[in-house]
Amino acid sequence: MVAITRPVSPPLLARRLLRRHPSTQTVSFAGVRPLIIPTESSGHFRRRRCQVSQSSEPPTPVSDPGTPHDDDDDSLRVAFVCGGAGGHVYAAFALADELRASLPSSRSLFLGSPAPSLEAASAASSSYPFVPIPPCLPRAFLAAALHLRRFRPHFLVATGGPPALPTCIAALLLRLPFVIQDQDAGPAPATRLLAPLAQRIFLAFNAPVRLLPKRKCAVYGNPVRMSIRDCQVPKAAAMARFFPGAGLVGEEGAEVLLVLGGTVGSPQINVAVLNMYYEMLTTKKNRYIIWQTGPEDFCEMESLVRGHRRLFLTPFLREMDITYAATDVVVSRAGSVSCTEILVTGKPAILITCRLFSSDTLANNCG
Repeated sequence: MVAITRPVSPPLLARRLLRRHPSTQTVSFAGVRPLIIPTESSGHFRRRRCQVSQSSEPPTPVSDPGTPHDDDDDSLRVAFVCGGAGGHVYAAFALADELRASLPSSRSLFLGSPAPSLEAASAASSSYPFVPIPPCLPRAFLAAALHLRRFRPHFLVATGGPPALPTCIAALLLRLPFVIQDQDAGPAPATRLLAPLAQRIFLAFNAPVRLLPKRKCAVYGNPVRMSIRDCQVPKAAAMARFFPGAGLVGEEGAEVLLVLGGTVGSPQINVAVLNMYYEMLTTKKNRYIIWQTGPEDFCEMESLVRGHRRLFLTPFLREMDITYAATDVVVSRAGSVSCTEILVTGKPAILITCRLFSSDTLANNCG
């Protein structure tokens, strides 16, 4: 069975998180009661209602990402914790991008696994500050508490991954409210554990509601990065990024197949594509393949495939907006965020959910 979730249309989940109530001037979540947010005063946390800054001035850069200036007290500060799978990381960055577009004066801090990690690399390629959370649980808890204490966020957004649990526990002890955004059709164990303590739980599907506190749940779908949602790059220019031989004008009737196995890759998909890619390229002279193998299988696949000017082999794809712009058909593992992105871009897709499948079946569908 293939699970498809509806995309979150603008202004996305971030604006749902940051809707401003006109009479009380407080932050509310999806139209429910205003959120009481703890802030720091005289070295201790006290409780007040958060004032959302409406200034259009961008925040002043600081040398230490964990310590805001005193004149930033009126600006909304949000901490994001994510890690592990791409769905967790990309959901957090999608929310942060929408937050920055909605409130330019706001500030965001990302917490995640130390480099090399997807969240660390994504933060390095963006303008968001990033602080590492060690994998050891006691050290992770202490590091998260220290970073949250320094940054003094108004609330924490947890999108999943190993760093989420110790960071949320640290937020509880600091009396810092946190919300959860879960991307999957079944809630993660950490989500079920933290659900009674979270302020709100934002879900992509209706099914997890029955396993979580219903009064805290809100189903809005998965957030999609603004770069993917608003991409206006022509197909010919996008193709030139992967196939320089095609030229900026592209080739007549070019067909681009995108193969995705998720952040870590899929050995089953890689083996199936390995058995069929060369025949697909030789039977049709206008067919191109962009193949993401995943970091673990890349060296093996690179040693087994034949070099071809219409084949682009890579362990990981970062510029997904350009990738989707160049693509005509997607073959992908049916991850929840991948399904949402494919739905937003409107690309026809073959979604693979089973662990074992026939390469002949995949070839017949792609051919």
